[in-house]
Amino acid sequence: MESNLTPSSGQDSTTNSQSTRSKIDPAWEHVSEERYANGRKALICLYCKKITKGGGIHRMKQHLAGVKGDIGPCKSVPPDVKFRMENSLQEFVNSKKAAQEAYECRNPYGPNVSQFEGDGAEGEEEVQQMQSPMAANSGKRKKSTVDKYFAPRNTQGAQPSMRSVLAGKEAIWRADMAVGRFFYDACIPTNAVNSFYFKPMLDAISAIGPGYKGPNYHQLRVNLLKDAKKEVQLLVDSYRAIWAKVGCTIMGDGWTDNRQRTLINFLVYCPEGISFVKSVDASDIVKDATNLFQLFDEVIEWVGPLNVVHIVTDNAANYVAAGRLISQKHKHINWSPCAAHCLNLIFKDIGKWTMLLNLEGWTEILRPGATRFATTFIALKSLHDHKHDLQALVTSKFFVDSRYSKDYKSQVAVSIILDNRFWNDCLIVVNLMSPLMRLLRIVDCDERPSMGYVYEGMYRVRLGIKKLFNYNKRLYKPYTEIIKQRWDQQLKKSIHSAAYWLNPCFQYDEENFCNKPNVIGGVMDVIDQKVLKGKLETMNEMKLFRDRLGSFGRELAYSSREVLQPDEWWRLHGYSAPHLQKLAILILSQTASSSGCERNWSVFERIHTKRRNRLEHQRLNDLVYVHYNLRLKNRFYNKKRIYDPIDYACIDETDFWVVDDDQPAELDVEELENLLYEEGSIPINEVEGSSSHIDDEDGGDVAIEGLDVENFGFPNAHVQSPYSNFQNE
Repeated sequence: MESNLTPSSGQDSTTNSQSTRSKIDPAWEHVSEERYANGRKALICLYCKKITKGGGIHRMKQHLAGVKGDIGPCKSVPPDVKFRMENSLQEFVNSKKAAQEAYECRNPYGPNVSQFEGDGAEGEEEVQQMQSPMAANSGKRKKSTVDKYFAPRNTQGAQPSMRSVLAGKEAIWRADMAVGRFFYDACIPTNAVNSFYFKPMLDAISAIGPGYKGPNYHQLRVNLLKDAKKEVQLLVDSYRAIWAKVGCTIMGDGWTDNRQRTLINFLVYCPEGISFVKSVDASDIVKDATNLFQLFDEVIEWVGPLNVVHIVTDNAANYVAAGRLISQKHKHINWSPCAAHCLNLIFKDIGKWTMLLNLEGWTEILRPGATRFATTFIALKSLHDHKHDLQALVTSKFFVDSRYSKDYKSQVAVSIILDNRFWNDCLIVVNLMSPLMRLLRIVDCDERPSMGYVYEGMYRVRLGIKKLFNYNKRLYKPYTEIIKQRWDQQLKKSIHSAAYWLNPCFQYDEENFCNKPNVIGGVMDVIDQKVLKGKLETMNEMKLFRDRLGSFGRELAYSSREVLQPDEWWRLHGYSAPHLQKLAILILSQTASSSGCERNWSVFERIHTKRRNRLEHQRLNDLVYVHYNLRLKNRFYNKKRIYDPIDYACIDETDFWVVDDDQPAELDVEELENLLYEEGSIPINEVEGSSSHIDDEDGGDVAIEGLDVENFGFPNAHVQSPYSNFQNE
């Protein structure tokens, strides 16, 4: 029978379809509205065609739910529709009951007897809150015309209401205690209040007002998680437009969890932000380059092969082999090892080689750290910063009279603290590592693309070490050789050379620019790989850029090379060379390191567990996908930047460290960039005949005051170290 079928959209009246769609009550899907000439409205059931001219949509909902009393039940409604209408009516009853209970708690003595004329200045919202739910439905007070000129009180920055002003400290304390009890009961870490979304959550709750109960377990577990994933997916989709325009870098972050499983997290970098793609348990396949290549190839296909410019991983042999396979299949994609990881290996190599470790006792003071990024040397710098405090402590009457001063190990420690040779070597080690720390700071950041600074940065690291040792080849050679081997054998790729050549900061620094064949050869390799059409045009445009012709010849283009990011500089000044402009933006918009995505990945351990979780496996994946993309989006929310991450000009200085005693005031981007080529900030010109490829020659009389580099590491064997028996006992 026709009445038993769910009506199609064609049954809806054309005149009423627009008004019906604007309604939010679920009953409107099963009811049509008709207007008569006299202006009255009637509702028609789409199943039994019953017409009602009063009671509104609520009465029609009772009709569909089969509730007897105000209207007869519908005999043709499908069972699922009837069930939904029954639930909707029950929710309405429950909400009214909850509102009544909330009102009785707030107003134990009942509603106000009267409202005085002029109370409307406080706004309709407060008056309705003072009334009972039943009284509020009995009539509506006309809103004052002056209200439209003021922001609602739930708007941020609006003038607070009298009620909120009169709320005393006790009310605020009760609210704070309610939040605190929730944190303590659920074992939520207290630093969760630093979340970017904590205050917006409280603002949204206060905007609704009393009676809001929050989402239940099922909503958080299913519905809201799906909605949050859709929001995050919209964010990731917005990055796709950036990927298509300036390219992107796929970062593979491999790590080992507490169960010794090898997990790989895949992320995509672009100048607008980093997006998390997925996490894979690769314990069984990580040693096989072919399987590893297939994992990366899946991510490449998901991103879009033409959008991928660069892939960066660590430099293990299996990743190197997988990188070759990627380059064989996708000719236009460059692979390179993580620059930060290579720098960490340089720290490790120097820590193993240094003469300090050849001395008995120093192995406990200066040991190659298992943690990444030279934390051992950071601790050594902190130790040197407290030199005078430590010396004051061990010579104080309090310490001398204490029982600790009589202990043998304490006596050894005191002899170390009071030995000036130890502090001299300590300071030399700190200054030796400073250029590396500066370069690490550049490649380890992801606020700005760092690809254009790696090549020049490695040069400045070697220059800084030579300067520290007064250009004495016997002293600096061991350290510069370690850096040179890591750079030549592992890190240096054609994309680094091309980024160096295309960076206007270095191209137009005629005195120090490196014109060696390997640099221009790297540019040609990148053109062969990435320029599919117009290779000859691109090569011709290289002359325009090199010789400052066309748009590159403007004085503004020359002066802004030190102010603008390289990729942004090309967007503004590269219009005379459109083919080369496109290539330069692709290269200079990439990152050189995958360490920027390395964070606390402990949540991923739960994804790959074999035991049954409360959340299904896919749902847990969705949860982690939402969690880390939100974290990546807002990772700089509370971050205070006290330095320019691309301050490459100071790499070769040795008076820098990670933590400054006096933190300067924050500068904006333009002010930070203007510090690049300050007078005297680049000591390259101090060395006559120096170039971007340092010659290993003795020379120079530049000395660093207060350092005895000639006796670094107690080279005289006859000198007995006061802490040579540090490990004895």
